[in-house]
Amino acid sequence: MVFAHGQLRLYLLALLEAGPRHGYELITALSDRFGGTYRPSAGTVYPRLARLEEEGLVVRADSEDGRKTTYTLTEAGRRELDARRADLAAVEADITATVRDRAGAVRDDVREAMSRLRDELAGAAERARASATHVETPHHDARTTSHTHRMDADAMVRRFSDELRADLRRADAVGEVTELTVATVRTVLASALSAVRGTLRG
Repeated sequence: MVFAHGQLRLYLLALLEAGPRHGYELITALSDRFGGTYRPSAGTVYPRLARLEEEGLVVRADSEDGRKTTYTLTEAGRRELDARRADLAAVEADITATVRDRAGAVRDDVREAMSRLRDELAGAAERARASATHVETPHHDARTTSHTHRMDADAMVRRFSDELRADLRRADAVGEVTELTVATVRTVLASALSAVRGTLRG
């Protein structure tokens, strides 16, 4: 469980203190606060907003087309928030600890995955060298084969780059590219580069 009982309710009030927000904006703000390691579902957030409205702590306003609902903190909501600043500080401390632990776990998972990838690539390269014919291949044929492999690798790198850039653009359009995303990309690319270089004999 990310939030203990009553903590999400309090944190929603804190997020609304800066001004009115749509439900989706609140969900995104929560995801950002957790560095992208946690994103609450609509089924988690909206019932709590409805409860806050029933308690008179927030007020809801629907757009003219009925597609968006804005939530605004009421004076009663501000008084509730002011009275529970110490509780809010404790929630912030819990979130910080959770983000740190989850980010560390993700980094460990990435490092472990890249370590396995390096081992697999090194093993594949060793098997390929062991199974290669010991009969000398004419220099021209070796260069031709190398060029074919290099073109295949280039195509895979371009495809990977295109797909990743497209994913990042889509995520950026809704504000979901986080510091953890950047750190993961950096770690994966550095490990991949090291692993591939390990298969090159030049």
